[in-house]
Amino acid sequence: MPVIVNGVELSDADMERELPGHRDAPNPLRRAATALVLRRVLLDEAHRLGLPAAGEEAAIAALLAAEAPVPLPDEETCRRHYRQHPEHFTVGELVEAGHILFQVTLRVPLAALRALAERTLAELLAEPERFEERARALSNCPSGELGGNLGQLGRGDTVPEFERVLFAMQPGQILPRLLETRFGLHIVRTGRRAEGRLLPYERVAETIAAALHQASQDTAWRQYLQLLVGRARIEGIELEGAESLLVQ
Repeated sequence: MPVIVNGVELSDADMERELPGHRDAPNPLRRAATALVLRRVLLDEAHRLGLPAAGEEAAIAALLAAEAPVPLPDEETCRRHYRQHPEHFTVGELVEAGHILFQVTLRVPLAALRALAERTLAELLAEPERFEERARALSNCPSGELGGNLGQLGRGDTVPEFERVLFAMQPGQILPRLLETRFGLHIVRTGRRAEGRLLPYERVAETIAAALHQASQDTAWRQYLQLLVGRARIEGIELEGAESLLVQ
């Protein structure tokens, strides 16, 4: 079924040009088609408003600047963000970490794997000195050969869901619940911790302002795109959640 936007059918040539940029997506063809639809909606609106621009990218930029402007955050907003999120601006913070990974695979029943992980966790909460032994016997991570030792980790060294838990734990603690990540189920233990040093606000003020502006801009652009999609005549494709593909 052809994809038609405001009476204009997307061509095979358009798809061939767009597809390479989406090859890593779960469904490259659908992702490319969605991106083309959203681009067409934006360009049609820019044309309707008579915005002068040299090229498609300039037309979209002019449209967004005119119809979904976002002011820069003021200093008080930036300072409040700095005060509320000191962990984002701390350098040299390190935690000694260890884990036992129960990897989720298609060959292992999840219920049985979880039961083993829960049973092992209960054993280690009662007898924490057995952590290295159980890591060597059970962990599906190469660190298992080292008794589960991951060494010293800083922020950004591991996946976000593991990092959040790790840096919230007390030194020498075993997390009293299983941690689920994209890799599987983890039993997590911490060791010594180096607290690090908070950078002065003046060193990070521009970075904070840029990040807050980008976040506000993304929100404003998604909302505006939702409005345009709602008004457009689109056939041949469903666009639920498609505003996340807005080309910047």
